[in-house]
Amino acid sequence: MNITEIKAASGEAVKTEKSDVLLIIPAYNEAGNIERVVDEIISGYPQFDYVVVTDGPTDGTDKICAYRNYNTVFLPENMGLKLCFHNGMKYAERMHYKYAVQFDGDGQHRPEYIGAMKKKADEGYDIVMGSRFLGRRNKMSLMRSLGSRLIKTAIRLRTGAEITDPTCGMRLYNKRMIKLFAGRTDLSPEPDTIARLIRGGAKVAEVPVSVADRESGESYLKPDRAIKYMYRMLKNILF
Repeated sequence: MNITEIKAASGEAVKTEKSDVLLIIPAYNEAGNIERVVDEIISGYPQFDYVVVTDGPTDGTDKICAYRNYNTVFLPENMGLKLCFHNGMKYAERMHYKYAVQFDGDGQHRPEYIGAMKKKADEGYDIVMGSRFLGRRNKMSLMRSLGSRLIKTAIRLRTGAEITDPTCGMRLYNKRMIKLFAGRTDLSPEPDTIARLIRGGAKVAEVPVSVADRESGESYLKPDRAIKYMYRMLKNILF
């Protein structure tokens, strides 16, 4: 799939700042969060570039991005996280970024950890994952904790790699991974793809992070969806 539209609200594709690091912010219905997330990056972390990818929202998230003149990829309809992230990676490849960070639009991911992730990637890692369980304890529901443990075990059985927090969505990818994700639509930014990439030789590391609570909107992973998600991840990783 090609990028449907790559542009800032005011015109053609641009870099927000001169940087080696791009934050890819997938945003479906994040009208209550997106301004806080992007404004914090712009004001507090100008050393990083960003692009919002609006995934056919129904709550006006895209209108907010256009009105605020955020650097945005506007998708005309809801395509799901996999293709939303794919379009973000195509942007990263087109603009020649060295690193791309998967960064949620709900405010849970914290930009203060990106520097440490980049430093780790500079050691030669293809993917650097945030971990809520390295050196700190984060609150997590029983269901999410169980799912994370099961997925962690499945990845270890399948790849031999010890990933302490496979379900943390804050991840940094190097240029080789950017090119890979940009060129394929079968790779999703999910734990099963991480396991697949490890089996293919990708070098993966983790750095400790904390996550914030969502202040507005609802998480996609409600209990019924969380069970289906866990089942799908386990099946894909193991079989």
